[in-house]
Amino acid sequence: MNKLEKEFIPVMLTPFKDNGEVDFDGLTKLSELYIEAGAKGLFANCLSSEMFELSEAERLKVVTHVVKATQGAVPVVATGTFGGPIAQQADFVKQIYGCGVEAVIGITGLLAGEHDGDEIFDENVSRLLELTEQIPMGFYECPVPYKRLISPAQLERLVATGRVTYHKDTCLDIDQVKAKIAATQGHKFGLYDAYMAHAVASLKAGSAGLSCIQGNFFPELIVWLCNNYDNTDLKEQVDKVQQFFIDEMDVMHNVYPTISKYYLQKRGLNISTFTRRNDIGIFDAKIKTGIDALTERYDILKNELEIKFEVV
Repeated sequence: MNKLEKEFIPVMLTPFKDNGEVDFDGLTKLSELYIEAGAKGLFANCLSSEMFELSEAERLKVVTHVVKATQGAVPVVATGTFGGPIAQQADFVKQIYGCGVEAVIGITGLLAGEHDGDEIFDENVSRLLELTEQIPMGFYECPVPYKRLISPAQLERLVATGRVTYHKDTCLDIDQVKAKIAATQGHKFGLYDAYMAHAVASLKAGSAGLSCIQGNFFPELIVWLCNNYDNTDLKEQVDKVQQFFIDEMDVMHNVYPTISKYYLQKRGLNISTFTRRNDIGIFDAKIKTGIDALTERYDILKNELEIKFEVV
């Protein structure tokens, strides 16, 4: 990969039917939408996918379906650790890898207790790598069940094993992001930033790309930013896009992921707004009004940037 090329790896939604069943036809359409928008990979079975609301069997079915839906166009990564003894987590990592993914992602907050020190986490990760043979791994600083951040020194040690190729960063601290990038230079490894408030700074610092919930509203805009973040001829537009993400941050987190399903539905994707989550707030008229206003503001920006992508 050219050092200036950056990748958008969407954190995938899981569409459901109105009766709560997984909508596999919708999942196919969604996978195709991400790829058509320019995504260079897919992160299936993640928090945006409502992974904790899926059964073990559903997780495997969803990941297998996404891999098949891509038809080899882009690689897929997927979460494979859901708590319990490390041997049990290692077994499910193997099952997820068997679905055809490029790498299996470990949730940092499920590899040690919230009050465990870094030495416990390091020991558990070492054991997990040992038990999963040569399966490529990645890590995700998921905020659920609690957010455990990996330090630059820890990440350096993990990447040096040759087994860890992917990291989804949620530290929200550009200085920490820069330190992690510096600590992992020279390896086949990519740090993907989730925090769009410093997206441009992260890309310029050397992150491999972006992996953010905003990609479940307008994936083509994330791709545009990845392609143009360092284009001096478009600096004014890049600055405007960065400010747009800062200004719209709150509205895109309220009652998520229902609102992103509603947004994509408004754009023409035939999926339900149904969610299995019951801890996200109420999708009421006020929330809908906020998303409708976001639609109008994005349409203006999209026209200014001459982005032609449409959801069909």
